[in-house]
Amino acid sequence: MHGAHSFLTALATVLGVAAVTTVLFQRLRQPVVLGYVLAGLLIGPHLPLPLVADRETVELLSELGVILLMFSLGLEFSFRKLAEVGPVAGITAMVETSLMWSAGFLAGQALGWTTLESVFTGAIVAISSTTIVAKAFDQLGVRDQLRERVFGILIVEDLIAILLLAGLTAVATGSGLSAGALAKTTGRLAFFLGAMLAVGLLVVPRAIRAIRRLDRPETTLVASLGICFAFALAALEAGYSVALGAFLAGSLVAESGEAKYVEALVHPVRDMFAAVFFVSVGMLIDPALIARHWVAVALLVAIVLGGKTLSVSLGAFVTGGGTRTSVRSGMSLAQIGEFSFIIAGLGVSLGATREFLYPVAVAVSALTTLTTPSFIRASGPAASLVDRKLPKPLQTVGALYGSWLEQVRTSPRSRTVGAELRRLARFVLLDAVAIVVLVIGTSLFIGPASRHLVEWLGIAEGPARTAVLGVETLVAIPFAAGIVRNARRMGLAVAAAALPHGEGGQVDLAAAPRKALAITLQLAALILVGLPILAVTQPFLPAAPTAAIVLAVVLTVAVGFWRSATNLEGHVRAGAQVIAEALAKQARQDGRSAHPEEDALARMRELMPGIGEPVALRLPSGSPAAGRTLADLNLRGLTGATVLALYRQGTGVTVPTAREQLAPGDVLALAGTGEAVAAARELLDPSAGAVGPAGPPPPL
Repeated sequence: MHGAHSFLTALATVLGVAAVTTVLFQRLRQPVVLGYVLAGLLIGPHLPLPLVADRETVELLSELGVILLMFSLGLEFSFRKLAEVGPVAGITAMVETSLMWSAGFLAGQALGWTTLESVFTGAIVAISSTTIVAKAFDQLGVRDQLRERVFGILIVEDLIAILLLAGLTAVATGSGLSAGALAKTTGRLAFFLGAMLAVGLLVVPRAIRAIRRLDRPETTLVASLGICFAFALAALEAGYSVALGAFLAGSLVAESGEAKYVEALVHPVRDMFAAVFFVSVGMLIDPALIARHWVAVALLVAIVLGGKTLSVSLGAFVTGGGTRTSVRSGMSLAQIGEFSFIIAGLGVSLGATREFLYPVAVAVSALTTLTTPSFIRASGPAASLVDRKLPKPLQTVGALYGSWLEQVRTSPRSRTVGAELRRLARFVLLDAVAIVVLVIGTSLFIGPASRHLVEWLGIAEGPARTAVLGVETLVAIPFAAGIVRNARRMGLAVAAAALPHGEGGQVDLAAAPRKALAITLQLAALILVGLPILAVTQPFLPAAPTAAIVLAVVLTVAVGFWRSATNLEGHVRAGAQVIAEALAKQARQDGRSAHPEEDALARMRELMPGIGEPVALRLPSGSPAAGRTLADLNLRGLTGATVLALYRQGTGVTVPTAREQLAPGDVLALAGTGEAVAAARELLDPSAGAVGPAGPPPPL
């Protein structure tokens, strides 16, 4: 009875205080997540208030919140959707975790922490919180493609976190992290996922459809939650997180086609326990500890907010997300959460870190949880601001890069090109592995090697160590050069496939965009390879020389990128003028074509390849864009589409400036990805709905 009394007391305290704070925050028009965190602070053990709830009971209930949130998230993601966002999410997550690991490690070193503590700090700040983002998105009504992209990244992050836990355990216990151990851990995870999916796909969808035919909501709810908790338990028994198992269960239920029905049933239960989860986060906030370690907390909060925004934005842009989507994705993931607690707790339990690291991680998580809703709400305006402030050449590359990648994906597959890319990718991977092995090996054996040099040559130990490092650098240079060279070859091969060279001595009209695409892809490949190498080898490298080498490589590639972007800007400006003239010419040929603007643009796609897929759109009389300038409308910032030319009856065709005021009847020549042009159509003509970019506009 005592246990039941303690449980009821904790539950009543949590829900009672949470009810008051959530009503207050609703009245203040603030996210209720912040109210839940405040409720946790009020009933936690760190404030002198007579409202303390049993922490163990609250944490147990919060686990239910995590499970139900992840199950609901899985209901939104069928495996078809996961397959679509998988490659993009994987690349973005790799860039983010590598960059954040390095930033966290450097922060630990700057604070005077040990190497192991710095390694754990890098892992702590590398993983964002699926639970916090899911709740914030639900509250703020984020339902567009940003949601799919962000959750795809979070799922890959969770898988990376599982590998991190295995690797950190091996390093902290002194057993070392060999390639064989890493392969074994990865294989075990792959086997677990494969077995769960194989069995689940055979059983779960059929079972849910059969239960749904009974038309009993209660039965469907109980069966769905039974599957959810069974998969969570299976994941826990296998040594993985309950969140992973719950997500798999939701995805399997979604395959039944009854996801929306099940989600509506689970929604109230999920919301209640999710509230308990955020209350539990608030209970961990210790104001005294934050005051004691305020420098470390402030530095890590700044790294999480700024570093994640930058790293996710970079990774999303590399995969063709565009400026707006990339910045919004980065600002949505600027927090840490449940996996960071687990990693910090692992370090303390293994004796690899001192006890202060866990409460510091909790404080950083709590503070970034408070900022997450505000960051998500501000991400749209921030993306528009970034787009406006970028130099014009970078705006042009950003606007067209996504359409180039779209051309790459839709271009006919060439076995020759595919084989060449696979061959070059293998060379890049081998060079990267060689550099990692060389750096780690030198770090492990520099002591004995230096002593041998001292004995053989009779020199001091300092010069001997310098000589060993010099030899290491000379040996590593060919491998690094190989990565740069093969990355360039990969970029050229992909660019040539997307924007082929002219035939038979014809003028190469795609030269400028092809060069810009090639060097952009080269830069992307160097980022994808270089950041993981840096993250893995950083604990074994001297900080100053490493930073100098990285800076030199980045500056060299950046100069080439800027030159190609400047050339591309001139190419696009000339192309826009040609399109304007062609539109004017076609408009004068009355009666010859039902859609003269489309005929002109079709011709321009042939004459000016590499500036996207221009389409024409007539501005209707009821358009909200009528009477506004292009600067006020911020079309590119909001949709990613660019206005190349504008035709107006009685005025002719112009290449518009930002101060151009739109009027009903204007015909806009738009360029960008299919998604960007469709979004621009919906913005300029809401009455037409969201349509694809292929449909022709009304005739002139």
